[in-house]
Amino acid sequence: MHIFRKIARIATFVVLPFALAATNARAWDYEGHRAINLTALDSLPVDAPAFLRTAEARERIGFLAGEPDRWRNSYDPSIRHINQIEHFFDIEDLDPLGMTFSGLSQFRYIFVSDLTRARDARADQLPKIDPAKNKDGTRAYPGFLPWAIAENYGKLKSGFSYLKAYEEHGGTPEEIAQAKANILYVMGTMGHYVGDACQPLHVTKHFNGWVGDNPNGYTRARTIHSWIDSGFFNKTGGIDATMIVERAKPAARLSTVASDPAGRDPIFVHVLAYMEAQLPKVEQVYVFEKEGKLNPDQPQSKEGRAFLESQLLAGAKMLGDLWRTAYEEAGPDKFLIAQLEARKAGGRKAE
Repeated sequence: MHIFRKIARIATFVVLPFALAATNARAWDYEGHRAINLTALDSLPVDAPAFLRTAEARERIGFLAGEPDRWRNSYDPSIRHINQIEHFFDIEDLDPLGMTFSGLSQFRYIFVSDLTRARDARADQLPKIDPAKNKDGTRAYPGFLPWAIAENYGKLKSGFSYLKAYEEHGGTPEEIAQAKANILYVMGTMGHYVGDACQPLHVTKHFNGWVGDNPNGYTRARTIHSWIDSGFFNKTGGIDATMIVERAKPAARLSTVASDPAGRDPIFVHVLAYMEAQLPKVEQVYVFEKEGKLNPDQPQSKEGRAFLESQLLAGAKMLGDLWRTAYEEAGPDKFLIAQLEARKAGGRKAE
């Protein structure tokens, strides 16, 4: 999704509901994701690693904002299986299973095990999954977006750790350049998932039209997702990139003090809180649609636009915070340092 080109535009997103339909859902289009990545980059403090400030780094991080959606364009079943459900998490789908979003394990495969046990225990109460509509093997899962964010954060912190090792302990210019390239790649692709999570329709079963009981008469049209992603912005002049940057808050270092009763990594807990904060905004989207605040022909559409812009800003803030925390928390890569010191000593390890 491209946005930060001076005059930018924001794009589209679609979410897939757990055990229902899994078509090729997206979040913000390239313009929106690019806007989030580049706004987050601008939010970093002046003492951020200097190589992030180059024009080449900026363009790389902006371009990679769209990379996970490009993978989704593939119809290879293995790629669709692993990538399709990285982009969302339908929080309400945990309720029938007796699970809570705030209580999820930080470990992806333990979550899968917990989910499987919960499904097996309630098999007679859950909708049956039609194998003919489950070619990519994803219908049994509500999504994996929290882990997509947290795991990429871990990769990024590792990248900053080994970059420091190469820079401070005799790495070659080529090794340092490759380490920096790896960091840019993780930053850019990680930004996509953080951006997905600030699109409210990526955390709900109501991802593309209200489903189930509908006492308030919200739209069931299966066009609302793409309208929020990009259609509305495109009809109202695109994104004002300058205004987005001016409203952005500086990136802050997230607390990494362990305080979770379950002993989970603080970053994972931050990610869950960030995503859960979007859930009340799901109904707000539908209220806005019903009240004409997402209709570009109505004067009240300014309120809808301001709301969507605030979501982009929320994504940029979280992303900038995660990036800053990763490079400031990156400790020494002791194994690599030992290898580099041994190499400097001619292959002999220090006594």
